Amino acid sequence: MENSARLQMRGVCKHFGATQALNNVNIEIKQGEVHALIGENGAGKSTLMKILSGAYSPDKGDIILEGKPFAPGNPLRARKSGIAMIYQELNLTPHLSAEENILLGEEPSRYGWIDSTRRHQLAQEAIDNLNYSHLPLEKPVHLLSLAEQQVIEIARASIGSAQLIIMDEPTSSLTNVDVANLFSIIKKLRNQGTSIIYISHFLEECQEIADRYTVLRDGVTVGNGSMSDVSFSELIHLMVGREINEIFPETPHTIGERVMEVNNLAGSRKPSCVNFSLHKGEIFGVAGLVGAGRTETVRACFGLDDVAEGRILIYGSDKTHSIPQKRLDDGVGFLSENRKEEGLMLNLNVAENLTTTNYCRFTRWGLIDIAKQHASAKQMIDRLDIKIHGLSQSVNELSGGNQQKISLGRLLHHNAEIYILDEPTRGIDIASKSEIYKIMGELAIEGKAVVFISSYLPELLGVCDTIGVMCRGVMQESRPKAEWTEDEILSVAIGQQADE
Repeated sequence: MENSARLQMRGVCKHFGATQALNNVNIEIKQGEVHALIGENGAGKSTLMKILSGAYSPDKGDIILEGKPFAPGNPLRARKSGIAMIYQELNLTPHLSAEENILLGEEPSRYGWIDSTRRHQLAQEAIDNLNYSHLPLEKPVHLLSLAEQQVIEIARASIGSAQLIIMDEPTSSLTNVDVANLFSIIKKLRNQGTSIIYISHFLEECQEIADRYTVLRDGVTVGNGSMSDVSFSELIHLMVGREINEIFPETPHTIGERVMEVNNLAGSRKPSCVNFSLHKGEIFGVAGLVGAGRTETVRACFGLDDVAEGRILIYGSDKTHSIPQKRLDDGVGFLSENRKEEGLMLNLNVAENLTTTNYCRFTRWGLIDIAKQHASAKQMIDRLDIKIHGLSQSVNELSGGNQQKISLGRLLHHNAEIYILDEPTRGIDIASKSEIYKIMGELAIEGKAVVFISSYLPELLGVCDTIGVMCRGVMQESRPKAEWTEDEILSVAIGQQADE
């Protein structure tokens, strides 16, 4: 029956030790609908979906799938039952090719052997459907960008007979053009009868693509209904339990002397030519499409990637060829967009991750004063409102958004003078985003300089002083934010002006 319930989860509870992650949660997903699952970091969204996908078992509650009781037991059984999940933290096999990852576990075979020709055909069709025909299927996944890896995840979920696809922050590393491509695919899947559970902190995306919604707060269902019947502000209030009057807080600050200068910078692959100046008290935004060379530029600036040509000046001194430790000594801090592999030490605890680059505050005779370390970490936890069970908790146990806050907190604890932030709000809920914007403004007031890469144009226009736009490895233009509109940024980013 059209629009009948495909999935019902009723009274679902889940504890982790003394912490109750889910308390009597209810959600219903209909056939052929896009259902937005909304909530702050730590609200229980990912836990609920891991129960549905078989990664966790519930302590209590019922799951009804296609009108029958369902107990996934493990991810493989969930997958064979028609449930596919795209995790916020990518779950690929890095040494295998893109093609092999897309068909992993679903390989076509003939006479007991993998049919390589058919596998390539299926992988290419999946990529073509996502408008990523140019993506090199033969490349090992670890050589692809984070956004390209996310596309591989989406393509893999579309393979097979999935009737319900869970998308956990699928657009967090995608630009506006890529998001539009993804939405066209979601609409196609919906029209074919596939149900989509769409988890995102971009509420405007949820309003655009979702038919209905469910909101979780502190592990409890606090609202649900038709997306057309709820306003943006009502969704925020349901999420956080309070009003947020200023998404982009006003923080008047003064731009001072030049602290960093990049001249004709080129890397081994990307970028090919980048020029910009960064000043004391300035928030400099970097826009561009996936593959434009934004991340490669800042990695070269921090000494993570080699510089083939050009110069990097910090406080007037040539620092072109350096290493990250020297950059830290120069007062430069870097936040990677890939927190899982580069931003955090997942096997260490919260306090260790927050303080790892600056032990001098609480070290004496080579020994760490644990009490002082924890006191310093606690200040950062409170400042960023990071939800943890304790300072000794492993970072690997935190939600993606709280892990991102830990990464930023480490830079703040290091007390850098120049902050290079690559997608710092990726996977962060709207209240936390607003807090990070506020912190960036406070850094500017203190005279710190910030380089801010983002694929989300409203936040660049909302918090930056100057915005530079990259296209095909080149910094095409940089100008004060008042001289930009979203359409103009996108036009430069896609190379339209250059082509004309």
